[in-house]
Formats: sequence, structure tokens, C-alpha cells
Amino acid sequence: MTRYLVGRLLGLVAVLLVTSFVVFSTVHLAPGDPVSFLLSGRPASPETKAALRAQYHLDDPLFTQYLKWLGGVLHGDFGRSVQFRQDVGSLIASRVPGTAFLIVYSAVLIGVFGVLAGLVAALRPGPVDRAVLLGTGVATATPSFVSAIALISLFSVQLGWFPGPGGTPTGFTDRLYHLTLPAFALAVAFAGLLARVTRSAMLDELKREHVEVARSRGVAQGAVVRRHVLRNALGPIVTVGGTMLAGLLVSTSIVETAFDVSGIGSLLVQSVTVKDFPVVQAVTLLTVAAFVLVNLVVDLLVPLIDPRLSLVGRGAS
Repeated sequence: MTRYLVGRLLGLVAVLLVTSFVVFSTVHLAPGDPVSFLLSGRPASPETKAALRAQYHLDDPLFTQYLKWLGGVLHGDFGRSVQFRQDVGSLIASRVPGTAFLIVYSAVLIGVFGVLAGLVAALRPGPVDRAVLLGTGVATATPSFVSAIALISLFSVQLGWFPGPGGTPTGFTDRLYHLTLPAFALAVAFAGLLARVTRSAMLDELKREHVEVARSRGVAQGAVVRRHVLRNALGPIVTVGGTMLAGLLVSTSIVETAFDVSGIGSLLVQSVTVKDFPVVQAVTLLTVAAFVLVNLVVDLLVPLIDPRLSLVGRGAS
């Protein structure tokens, strides 16, 4: 366990370093000049432009800029936003609640509808199974932005049941109401995929010999499914579910932009558009770190759920 954790943590550090440098290089090599955005189209003297470039270290060599930025990050300083003219750390912290609420809301929807649909499909072969497969196939193939447009058009514009893009929710209930459509738009494709994984895992367990033995002894169907089928199928379900949870961190940018949600995803899109280097680098670094940490937690939980799987075996595979 100790060797496994140390190895994974070292891998996390290596991934963060490589990712941060790649993103840093890509953003700085992209066409355009952040000084033009800072000036907002206003004419400026060469001295003013030089002062701005010196303030943001834009004239330093690329690797020197990266090392300065990395040194600041290690001390908790992500720099200053070019677009918002404030500390990047406080800027991201102000956007975290909206994104965290959206991700948790979507994760609950994915877990409930995905697992439930998979269970129904596995336990009801025939027309029900085919209908679930058809529905989950359509859901899995539907991009988040398409789901967002469809939900806004139907439930916000035509029916008026939910608010449209924008607005500032106040309180838990109001935020839950405002983020219902974004959460569903984010959850549709992931729920369809989880339903298919759940169905496949359940069908594999239903064919096991010990399940047939339990049935032959007269054990109730509900007890067989709960104790012998679902419990043993949780391994792949949790593994895929953890990967989806990490994937939600990336997918929020599309949904938050479509619904004008003030979160980290929409902040990233705005920052890429105006070449706000410090914000793009900080958000990307934090997203990659969260992605790797979620996968690490899943790898630690799966052996506890299914003792047949060990960390040694998973690491070797």
C-alpha cells in the first residue's frame, strides 16, 4: 500500500509538471498579444506597452517565464489575471462553489438514473431491455451542448418551467432550481454510458454459478440481486463512475458557457478567448490535479468494495 501510494503521488507530480509546461507553452505560442487586450484598443506609447510587458514578464524567455510561474505556484501565488485585474487564486475560489454544486448535482443524477436504468435493463430482458439500450445509445451519442440547447428550448423557452441562461441564484433552493437544466445537460451522456456499464456488469454476475445455486435454494430474487449480483457488480460500476466524475470537471466548460453559469469552466473559456495566461494555466493545473486525485481515490476504494481485486493486480494491469 505504501509503495503504491508513493508511486501514484510521484506520478501525479510528474503529470502535473508535464501538463503545466505543455499548457504554458501552448498558450504563449498561440497567436495574439495579451497587451492588446490590456489596452482595450486604446492607443498607447511604446513605453506604456513595454511597461505592461515587463509587469507580466512577457519579454522573458519561455522557460524563464515558466520557472517564475511555477515558483509562484509552489508558494500559493498563481499570478494576477490579465482580464479581471485581480489575484487568480481568489478569482478561482469565487467560482468554485458554482462548479462544485453543478458537478455534485450532475453526479447524483448520473448515479441514480444510470444505475437504475442498467438494473432495469439487466433484470427485464426483452422489450424493456431493448428500449433501455436504445435510449442509452441516444443519450451517450448526444453532446452536452446539444442537450443544453434542447433543454433550454423546451423547458425554458416553450414551457417556462425553468429559468434560462444567466441569473444569480441566492440560497440552496434557488441554486438547485437554476442549475437543474445545466445538471441534466451535463449528465445525459454520462448517465447513458453508466447505464450500459451497469447492465453489462449485472448480466455477467447473473450468469455466475453461485447465483444459480442461490436461486435453486429458494433465496428470494431481491436478496439474490442485492447480495450476490449488485454487490459483485459494483467494482466496474464504481471504476467507470469515478472516471466519469473526473470527466465532469472538463465537460463543465461547455455547459457553463451555454447556460451562462458563473463557474470555473466558463472562466476557462473566457480566459482562453482573451489569452489570460495566468488563469488558463491555473485552471488547467487544478483540473488535471483533481482528475488524477479522483482516479487515485477510485483505485483505493475498488478493492474495498470488491476484495477479489487488489491494488497489486490493478497496478500490474
